[in-house]
Amino acid sequence: MATPPLTQSFVDKQACPADKRKINLKDSQVIGLLLELRASGGRTYYVRYTDDRGKRYQHKLGDATLLKLSQARQLAQEIKSKVVLGENPSEDKRIARQVPTLATFIHERYLPFVKVYKRSWSTDECLLRNHISPFLGHLPLDKITKAAMVEVIHQHRTSHKPASTNRVLILVRYLYNLAMQWDIPGVTQNPTKGIPQFQENNRRERYLNAGEAQALFQAIDSSPNPLLGPIVAMLLLTGGRRGEVLKARWEDIHWEQKRWRIPLPKTGEARHVPLSEQTLALLASRREATDSPWVFANPRTGKPFKSVFHSWDSARQRAGLPDLRLHDLRHSFASFLINAGRSLYEVQKLLGHTQVKTTQRYAHLSNATLLHASNEVGLLLSQQMTPATLTLHQTPIAVPITATHPMTG
Repeated sequence: MATPPLTQSFVDKQACPADKRKINLKDSQVIGLLLELRASGGRTYYVRYTDDRGKRYQHKLGDATLLKLSQARQLAQEIKSKVVLGENPSEDKRIARQVPTLATFIHERYLPFVKVYKRSWSTDECLLRNHISPFLGHLPLDKITKAAMVEVIHQHRTSHKPASTNRVLILVRYLYNLAMQWDIPGVTQNPTKGIPQFQENNRRERYLNAGEAQALFQAIDSSPNPLLGPIVAMLLLTGGRRGEVLKARWEDIHWEQKRWRIPLPKTGEARHVPLSEQTLALLASRREATDSPWVFANPRTGKPFKSVFHSWDSARQRAGLPDLRLHDLRHSFASFLINAGRSLYEVQKLLGHTQVKTTQRYAHLSNATLLHASNEVGLLLSQQMTPATLTLHQTPIAVPITATHPMTG
């Protein structure tokens, strides 16, 4: 006997028999559609199908107390159409259940990973906790759209400088790249892709000139901190970062090779800084004055300074340089090199930059050096030119004057 097609009135009247836990009513109009009636009173529509590998599935359509029969038939047809095209709705649904929320991924996968190699992981945690998770943390990774990301980034920009917002954007971009690299279920695209960074017009370009350097060291001479002078000198002579200098150990100073090994720099890989004769003399005087394993140990604790800001701030104020930061000494080291005619490649290696793009910010400083080189050519050729060559319409051509080096004033 053929199974009659289901009708809405028939479905509304049916209930699970008292002696059964559940029964299935099949629809003859849409093959594969069935209504499950349970002893508990639950009623659910399902559709059965077989994928292209012969595996059978029963896909839930929804609660029959909420779905009309006509709606269930339409959904069943849509599912079967997807199967014909090679899709597998049940498998997609299973994968979707495995997609973590952004907050879960951050705490269970991203942070444990970066803590192993990234010294500034706490900065990542702070940025994500304060600027991303409150808005997107509850969403599964595959549900965060580019539009949602743009909205969050632009909202952040209303209260932060371009560099700060770019830092957040770059962080989320990296997070998603890791998710795709690790084959996190459901993550097939990066919602930050195509979102441009903001132009950073607020980057500070602060460099010491010779007069400022002299005023600074004169102010440092009267500092109550006896190590402020050697620390500042080490920063200027090596281009090291503040933390690298403050935590420098004697075991990493290689006297014969004239180099300083920095075991855990910002990049995560050990790098070696060549030591000039002046730097070696500075270190030799420190070696005679201390038996601590650290080069610049605090005389009161015998351990590295956690901060020298107070003594530094007092000195820069006395020198009339209130805007000069300790990190600007690293910039000054780079500017001295560039204006001494050294290449960007050399500066990159001395500063420990992994990308030349980071070093490129100092390129404009070489203009004085290039002008000096151009003037040298002019002076050389002017000695070979005849008086007639050096005149044009009876107007003498001015012979270039050698540029004054920026460090000599």
